[in-house]
Amino acid sequence: MKPIYLDYNATTPIDPRVAEAMLPFIHEHFGNPSSAHVYGVTARKAVEKARGQIAAMLHAESEQIIFTSGGSESNNYAIKGAAWARRHRGNHIITSAVEHPAVLEVCRYLEGRGFVVTYLPVDGHGLVDPQQVEQAVTEQTILITIMHANNEVGTIEPIEEIAGIARRHGILMHTDAAQAIGKIPVRVDDLGVDLLSIAGHKLYAPKGVGVLYVRTGVDLEKLIHGANHEMNRRAGTENVIEIVGLGEACAMIHEHLDTYRGHMRTMRDRLELGLLEAFPRLRINGHPTKRLPNTANVSFRGVQANRLLSQLESVAASAGAACHSDHVALSSVLEAMRVPLEYAMGTVRFSVGRFTTTQEIDGAIQEIVRGVTPLSPQ
Repeated sequence: MKPIYLDYNATTPIDPRVAEAMLPFIHEHFGNPSSAHVYGVTARKAVEKARGQIAAMLHAESEQIIFTSGGSESNNYAIKGAAWARRHRGNHIITSAVEHPAVLEVCRYLEGRGFVVTYLPVDGHGLVDPQQVEQAVTEQTILITIMHANNEVGTIEPIEEIAGIARRHGILMHTDAAQAIGKIPVRVDDLGVDLLSIAGHKLYAPKGVGVLYVRTGVDLEKLIHGANHEMNRRAGTENVIEIVGLGEACAMIHEHLDTYRGHMRTMRDRLELGLLEAFPRLRINGHPTKRLPNTANVSFRGVQANRLLSQLESVAASAGAACHSDHVALSSVLEAMRVPLEYAMGTVRFSVGRFTTTQEIDGAIQEIVRGVTPLSPQ
């Protein structure tokens, strides 16, 4: 039997409509977008069409969309670019303890080069407190980077309020929106951010392509040097095939987000209710209402997550902890949320998607119950 895929937060399959849009640029339209002849013009028009599709989804302007190789590069460019461009104004960066490694590791890199970073705590639901953001601001603060939605527990952070604080103090605001796009509305003017990162493979586009939204007037130190591609912000011949795919994926989100969101919430809630019926002491992590509609991060008390996943041969999901002979290695998110160890060690993230079916959810519940029962303490 084909395994049931419940790990959509890790990556998504390419949507058939996205794949179809890419095909002509695999087989026929191979031109370099910088070339002046008809082959190059065809490729350039495709890149600009995709740029417009992404801008429409974000309610942004086309010239604010910069193509990258993915979410990690977008985060690196936003944080390093802002830090070095504003180094003359200060050296302080504010972030949170629950960020993706593509943010946390960049901040640690900058700490080794003279920058000071404040890592804000979160509450038991994984929420950053805007008051603590305000209190952390100093005269040296040049950048705040807080994710839009958490990749592990799905908690949606108060980005609008935090961005308002940044704006009042003349500080740049960046958000990693890789997990939010395609699941909840993401509009840059509503959020009030200056910089926003997107990863194609999280929204049914290919791996290896992403976007950095840069608000007009924001200066960044270049990350990749070379020719003047991408409005002289990011050198390198554009990845036309995958850019076309990303554009189409964003157009689909712009057209059908409410449908996608409703379906994912229905599937996620069905999964959680089924597990709660079988395990009344199940802990659901993340905010009860301010949470992505597709993410179910659950903890089975006294169970080892890695042992459970090894038993679930027909269900694909992610563990929040790894139990070794002498210690339990928790994710930084669970640690920051202070999830009790007896629950944290048995944490599994199930994330549904637009292709998840009721039959898959019901089959997964049966498989999970079979896997958990012999591992639970009597």
